[in-house]
Amino acid sequence: MIAITRNLIKCRSCKQDFEPIYRNSIIVSRLCLSCLMEKAKHKVKRDKAKERDKIKEKLKTRSEWLNDLQKVFNTYIRLRDKGKPCISCGCTLTGKYDAGHFFSVGAYPNIRFNEDNVHGQCVACNQHKHGNTTEYSLSLSMRIGIERYETLLEIRNEPLKLTIEEIKEKIKYYKLKIKEYA
Repeated sequence: MIAITRNLIKCRSCKQDFEPIYRNSIIVSRLCLSCLMEKAKHKVKRDKAKERDKIKEKLKTRSEWLNDLQKVFNTYIRLRDKGKPCISCGCTLTGKYDAGHFFSVGAYPNIRFNEDNVHGQCVACNQHKHGNTTEYSLSLSMRIGIERYETLLEIRNEPLKLTIEEIKEKIKYYKLKIKEYA
């Protein structure tokens, strides 16, 4: 009687011994059959999620894109102003703080993404004191300079209508700037 020797190997995932499948003297996979099946299921789920995300992205409205840009832009402003004092009251910005707009988004949507119009602001000034605009205006001219302050005053009423493609480009731009700070 001839004894058949089995060449067992350990599965990279579950560490169980299994008999590998060979094709042209090469092991097809270093995973056992159950781990291969599990990996395949996860891949199918990931592919479905990616497809769902693509469809969602195609169905987004302009206002949804603007909201996405606002989130990325505010994150950038928070990173840019980290360690600086609050633009209004001068307290140290630690923990949670906001990206406060000098000219509000509702009244001046055309400059909502202007970096000179938005600065790190403590929650008390931004939310509880409605932006603390009197103190904000005094500090703003000192922080960005008189020329840029006057330019901001001049352009606040100029119309701006971003297309979805321009919004996507701005999102990419600010995500790159965020990576520089991270």
